[in-house]
Amino acid sequence: PAVTVDAIVMTESHEILLIQRGKDPFMGKWALPGGFADLDETLEAACRRELLEETGISVDHLEQYRVFDAIDRDPRHRTLTLAFYTMIPQKLQPLAGDDAALAEWFHIGHLPPLAFDHDLIISGFLHDFLPKISNRTGTGTK
Repeated sequence: PAVTVDAIVMTESHEILLIQRGKDPFMGKWALPGGFADLDETLEAACRRELLEETGISVDHLEQYRVFDAIDRDPRHRTLTLAFYTMIPQKLQPLAGDDAALAEWFHIGHLPPLAFDHDLIISGFLHDFLPKISNRTGTGTK
């Protein structure tokens, strides 16, 4: 299987950074920033790179959430993804790039329909971690 990474970037006011996909599959749908890991980088470095390429936002620390490996999660071929997260005090201005047509913040109570299994990733993260991290900020922006 191919290895991908996804970034959950959340503010203290419970907003999540999403990108609108500029390419198929799911062109025009919203998704977490992320993509394929290169062979010569760690998964955390891949996640930081994808986040920077797609949103213009740089973080120097991400924490692992969990692996998602449903057989049909990507219509192109078998992939598994490692989701990472970081909490930041407030929104940073995103700048869409690479294969992201747009990059915007959404409140967790008003998320648009999402590509791939990103609704599952976000809902699982909110269930598992939101109570634990709501009072913790600054895992690393620069």
